[in-house]
Amino acid sequence: MPIVGAGGASDLLADLIVASARGDQRAFQRLYRATSNTLFGLALRMLKRREWAEEVLQESFVSVWRHAARYDQTKGAAMTWLIRIVRNQALDWIHPSRPDGFERSYARAADLLDDDLLNAVGDLIAADGAEMVDYARRADSIAACLAALDGRQRQSLVLVFFHGLSHGDLALHLQQPLGTVKAWVRRGLVRLAECLAASNPRM
Repeated sequence: MPIVGAGGASDLLADLIVASARGDQRAFQRLYRATSNTLFGLALRMLKRREWAEEVLQESFVSVWRHAARYDQTKGAAMTWLIRIVRNQALDWIHPSRPDGFERSYARAADLLDDDLLNAVGDLIAADGAEMVDYARRADSIAACLAALDGRQRQSLVLVFFHGLSHGDLALHLQQPLGTVKAWVRRGLVRLAECLAASNPRM
C-alpha cells in the first residue's frame, strides 16, 4: 500500500491512528501492516543491526498504541509522526543512559560516519513537504562536507546532531575532556558551514 506521496494514503494512515486511539485493534493491525516495512527499514539503517531494529520497531508500535490519541493531524502527516517515533526510539536504544546503551552506542560509533544515516535523515524529512524535499536534495553536499572534516570533528558532529548525544555524553563516549569535545564540535560546525556555503551558496 502506498504511504508517501499520495494524499489518500496519508489520510488513511491518519484515520487508522485515530481509530487506534479509540482502542480499535483491527485498525492498529492495518496500520502496522501498512507501515512496518518502511519503519523497520529506517530503524535498520540507523542501527545497522537487524535484532536491534526489530526491538525498536516493536517498542515503537507499543508507543503508537499507547499514545495514538496524541497525534494531531493539523501538525503533520501521519507518516511523519510515525517516523519521528521510530527515530526517537532508535536513538534511545543506543543512548548511554539506557541499560547497555553505552555498549550499543560505542558499537555504533564507527557506523554513524557512513552515508546511510544521512539517508535515514532524508527519509525523516522528505515527508514534510517541499521545503523538506529541498533539504533532502542537499544530502549529497552534506555527506561530502562531513567526509572532508577531520575525523574527530566529523565523529563529534554526527554523534551530537544525528545521534542525540549531549556534550557530556560525547565526552564520556570518546573518553575525552569536556572542553576538548566541545572544541571539536564548534570547529567542526564552522568548517561544515564554510564547506556548505562554498558548495552551494543557497544553503
